[in-house]
Amino acid sequence: MPDRDAETLKDDLRTGTPFWVKTPYSTVAAEREADAGHVDVIVVGAGISGALMAEALTRAGRSVLILDRRPPVRGSTPASTAMIQHEIDVPLTQLQKQIGPKKAAAAWLRSVKATNDLVDLVRELRIDCSMERKPALYLAGNQMGKRALQTEAEARSKVGIAAEYLNRATLIERFGIDRQAAILSPDSASANPAQLTAGLLACAMSRGARVISPVEITDLAELPGGIALATRQGEVLTADHAVFCTGYEHLPQMRSPSHSVTSTWALASRPMKTLPDWMRATIVWEAAEPYLYFRTDASGRIIAGGEDEDAASTNSDPAKLARKAKVIAEKLREVTGVDIGTPAYTWSAPFSVTKDGLPIVDTVPGYSRIHTIMGFGGNGITFSVIGAQIIAAKIAGRADPDEAVFAFR
Repeated sequence: MPDRDAETLKDDLRTGTPFWVKTPYSTVAAEREADAGHVDVIVVGAGISGALMAEALTRAGRSVLILDRRPPVRGSTPASTAMIQHEIDVPLTQLQKQIGPKKAAAAWLRSVKATNDLVDLVRELRIDCSMERKPALYLAGNQMGKRALQTEAEARSKVGIAAEYLNRATLIERFGIDRQAAILSPDSASANPAQLTAGLLACAMSRGARVISPVEITDLAELPGGIALATRQGEVLTADHAVFCTGYEHLPQMRSPSHSVTSTWALASRPMKTLPDWMRATIVWEAAEPYLYFRTDASGRIIAGGEDEDAASTNSDPAKLARKAKVIAEKLREVTGVDIGTPAYTWSAPFSVTKDGLPIVDTVPGYSRIHTIMGFGGNGITFSVIGAQIIAAKIAGRADPDEAVFAFR
């Protein structure tokens, strides 16, 4: 029987205009009619998680139908600052205490692998999305001082993750930033998230995938040997499997005390003609609450964000967006000495977090052929890579060595 509690949550997903939606090749053309017949897999969601999932499935030769209630790449993905980090929001030393040393090491190592896998995939598929490998600089703040950062760097090195501890003098000398300490790590990157997603969707479409929009799923059911999804328009779509890649608008079956929705704010400056060389080559964030994070794009535009709040709806206030953007710009000036003036773009969005900083990637409880990728935390793009790998393996009947680390909890 259909599940009448199958509609995903709904949210405006963002306020303001992210810079990425103004760039070329940031979406793909969708079809309007969903008369696709039976397919191997239906992917619900045409953002970064759905695009990575569709690419992995079509690479394996599967027929795929991609559905979204919005135009492709126009949900929460463009709200990303696309700092593609291997570093997880919860430091390794803290995560070891939360979930145990073995699982914590597996999560961090898989995150390193995922960032490198994505850079390699973009190069292989020749997706033009300004993908650049960049080291990450993690600054001491009110959550971790110099001793905690030194212990963190040692813990990462012990499990095989490159991490260089920088004391205050070295940090000032190399980056001109006056903080107690920092950790400098390779294996991160940055990109245009909308162009990345559109490029992945275009690749899947070139292999036969179809993108249908707008279409909204209202009911779902698991049948012997397959699944059926009902749309608000009254259609019934069938497949061997379904994967819900709907991000913060998750299925109600996935509600859990382990995750919650917060709000975040971001800005993009105009292209800056004079920037320190290190700013062009490094992504930066801090061990603080609330924290600042920033990076540049190829044109010298500074993309910065932070000032997160533990409230799901405060991001929808335009007046608060203006205030938060001012605070972010001022913090950026204090840390780097760079004054961006009035931001060229400002935006805000809901942002889901988990207590352990890890995504939720699993088969939906009560089903065997309906799966979900919830790339929560500050590493949404990195976690979406991991999610696509794990779910593609599940559909192929293979076990992923890390699936238990990211399972529903």
